[in-house]
Amino acid sequence: MSETAFIITIDTEGDDLWSQPRVITTHNARFLPRFQSLCERFGFRPVYLTNYEMAMCDVFIEFGRDVTARRAGEIGMHLHAWNSPPLVPLTDDDFHYQPYLIEYPDAVMRERIKVMTELLQERFGEPPVSHRAGRFGLDGRYAAMLLEHGYRVDCSVTPGIDWSTTPGAPCGRGGSDYRGFPDHAYFLSPHDIAAPAASGLLEVPITIETSRLFRRAPWLYRPPILRGIANRISPRHSWLSPAENGLRGLKRAVRGARARGVGHLQLTLHSSELMPGGSPSFPTAAAIERLYGNLEIIFEELSAWCTAMTLSEFHARMTAPAPAPARALMTVGAAA
Repeated sequence: MSETAFIITIDTEGDDLWSQPRVITTHNARFLPRFQSLCERFGFRPVYLTNYEMAMCDVFIEFGRDVTARRAGEIGMHLHAWNSPPLVPLTDDDFHYQPYLIEYPDAVMRERIKVMTELLQERFGEPPVSHRAGRFGLDGRYAAMLLEHGYRVDCSVTPGIDWSTTPGAPCGRGGSDYRGFPDHAYFLSPHDIAAPAASGLLEVPITIETSRLFRRAPWLYRPPILRGIANRISPRHSWLSPAENGLRGLKRAVRGARARGVGHLQLTLHSSELMPGGSPSFPTAAAIERLYGNLEIIFEELSAWCTAMTLSEFHARMTAPAPAPARALMTVGAAA
C-alpha cells in the first residue's frame, strides 16, 4: 500500500458566495451526487466541510446522511463568520465585508463554533472532527477552541500564501499569513500555529507546490513586467485545486509533490464549483464538463500511487502507535 495519502476536501457552502449575495441559496447541493459517484468509482472518500446554510439544506442533509451511512465520505465543519449564528454584527455590513472569524471577540468565536458543531452532530448523527476555517483564517485562539469542541484535524493552512492583504473587516488586519508554514502534516501548537508540536490539533495543509524558479530567484516575481513573464515560464504557486489551475497546473502540483516524496496530497474545491454558474470559475455547463474531464485524468493518475483517506482516517494514521521493533532471534550455539 502506498504511504502517500490522497484527501479530497470540499468547502460545502451556498451558491456563488464570491458575489456576496444577501440571500444565500443552496441549489448546488443537487449537483453533488455526480461528483460523489466519480469519487467512488476511484475509491476516493471526500470530506464535505459543511457551513451553516448547507447544514440547513434538506437536499444536502439527505445526501450527507447517505454518504456517511455508507462510509463513502465524511462530514466536517466549515464556518463562515458573517452568516453563522449567533449573528452578532462586527461591521455595518457583515454580508458585504465577510469578516474572518478571528476578527470577532473570543466569546462570539467560541459560541459560533459551539452552535455549528452541535448543529452538524444533530443533522448527521456524529460529532464532526475535521474542520476548515472560512476564508482560511486561522490563529492560535481558534485552534484552541477547536480542540475544546472535540476537533482533531484542521486543513486551513495554505502554505506559502499570504492572506493579510485580503481584507475582512475594514479596520481589521486581513487574513492569515502562511508564508513560512510547513507544507507537510504536523500537530500545531495554539501558542504558535506554524510550529510543530508533539500532539494537539493535526494540521493537514492544502497541496500547493512552489516553483523551483521562485525558490531560487524570488526577486523575478516582484516587478510587474518580470512577474508576468516568470509566471508564464514557471507559475509561482500551483494549487491542487481545479478552480485555481487548469489541467497543466494540476499535473504540475501532483508531480511536484510526488517528486518531493510528500506524505499526503490534498485536492480542494467548493461545492458550488460543481454547478454551472455556481462560481466565477465554472460559469457554464461546458466549463463543468471540462472540470470533470480534468478530474477524471487527475484521479486516474492519483489512484495509481496514492491511498484514499478522509481527514479523520489520516489523523488515525498519524496518531497510531509505532509498531514495536521485531525481536531479534537468538541463535543458540552448540555446546562446547
